[in-house]
Amino acid sequence: MKTKSLVLALFLGVALLVGCGNNGTTNDTTNKGATTEEKENTNTNNPGDADVVSSASLASDEETLKKALKDSWIVLLKNDITTSKDLVVEGDFTKPDKNDSSKMVPAGRTIALYENDDNNTTKSYTLTTPKITVKSKDTKIEGGTIIGDVYVEAEGFELENAKIEGNVYFSKQEYKDSFEMDDKSTVTGVQEVK
Repeated sequence: MKTKSLVLALFLGVALLVGCGNNGTTNDTTNKGATTEEKENTNTNNPGDADVVSSASLASDEETLKKALKDSWIVLLKNDITTSKDLVVEGDFTKPDKNDSSKMVPAGRTIALYENDDNNTTKSYTLTTPKITVKSKDTKIEGGTIIGDVYVEAEGFELENAKIEGNVYFSKQEYKDSFEMDDKSTVTGVQEVK
């Protein structure tokens, strides 16, 4: 009887270890412990292919901002950032469809210049740059302030509760026509096709 109990206990112990053990998957933990999933580049030699990004990128300085603008469809500033270099927002990204996760849909870019808790903005940030060029369709700048000129070379540019201390230039009239700005947003300079 003792032998059967010992064998049963060993069997249960092994089953527990196998079931709860590491199955070879790892998480990339970055940005002060936040778990992020790395970008999967599905880009082949076809220029129409899109990059797939599953999570936001945090930007706390010029270098992390430049990397985030290339690698992620959502960029979250963690403090004020000043750069003497021009910035470019480009690339097409996709995300899983809300209604059918097996389908991928275009993901508009978002540059969030703020932090928030459950429902309230807790801090707004300022991005200072001579020029930021938006080449990604449906890019939204949300919260905070950009000091510098914005050059728009894509449809669907949007400001939400954001301030541009500078000009907004559109490379085509159709890009200007698709521009949206809520009543909390301001542009101190001109908004024109150039």
